[in-house]
Amino acid sequence: MSNIAMNWSFLLAALVFLLVPKTDAVADEVDMQLVLAIDVSSSVNYDEYNLQMRGFANAFRDDLVIEAIAAGPRGMISIAATHWAGLGEQKMIVDWRTIATPEDAHEFAKQLDNVPRTFPYGGTAIAGALDHAFSLFSRDRNISIRKVIDISGDGVVSIGRPPEATRDRIVASGVIINGLPILNDEPELDRYYRERVIGGIGAFTEPATGYEDFARAIAIKLAREIRGTWQGV
Repeated sequence: MSNIAMNWSFLLAALVFLLVPKTDAVADEVDMQLVLAIDVSSSVNYDEYNLQMRGFANAFRDDLVIEAIAAGPRGMISIAATHWAGLGEQKMIVDWRTIATPEDAHEFAKQLDNVPRTFPYGGTAIAGALDHAFSLFSRDRNISIRKVIDISGDGVVSIGRPPEATRDRIVASGVIINGLPILNDEPELDRYYRERVIGGIGAFTEPATGYEDFARAIAIKLAREIRGTWQGV
C-alpha cells in the first residue's frame, strides 16, 4: 500500500472514531430531575444537622418514597444533593445519580448518612442556594420534562438579596421549586416560603414543626413531588 493510501486510511479511521457517539454520553430519560438543597447555616446546630440528614437518608429507605419512584412512567428519577448557608457557601455533596430500584435508593441513603457538614456556620442566603441548585441541572447527563428544586431551611433570608427575583427567573425556565420550612424558631416560616421562595406549576410546601418532625415531613414531601401530584400551593 502506498504512503498516500495509508494516510487516507488513517484519516478515515480517525473520522469514524470522532463521529461515532460514545455510549457513556447517551442520556437517559427519567421521570424527574431533583435537587435537594439542604440548609446548614448557623441556625442549624449539629444535633439538628444530624436529624436533618438522617431524615433525608431514611426517606430513601421508606416504602412511600420507593413506591413513588417505581410508580412513574419510566420508574426512575435522577437526583443530586447540595448543602447551602451564606454568601458563596454552596456545595454539591452527592453528584447526580439515577434511582430506579430499592437498592439504588438505599445506596443513595447510605451516601447521605456519611456526608460530613460542609459549612460549620454561615448566614441564610436563600437566593444563592436557589441559584446554585438551578446550576446543577446543566451537569446532569439525564433528561426529563420535570425539574424540581427541593429546598429545606429553618429561617428567612439573613444575608444576600431577597429570593423572589431569583425564584421567578428559575420558575420562568420551567423548574419547580418546592419548600420544606422547619418551624423550629420561626412559626410563620411556612408563609414566608409560600410567598417568597416556592414557585412553578403545583409548587407546594410541607412544613416540619421542628427537627424531630423532619423525617416524617421529608418522606411525605418527597413522595408527593416524585409522583407529581398537583394539590395546589
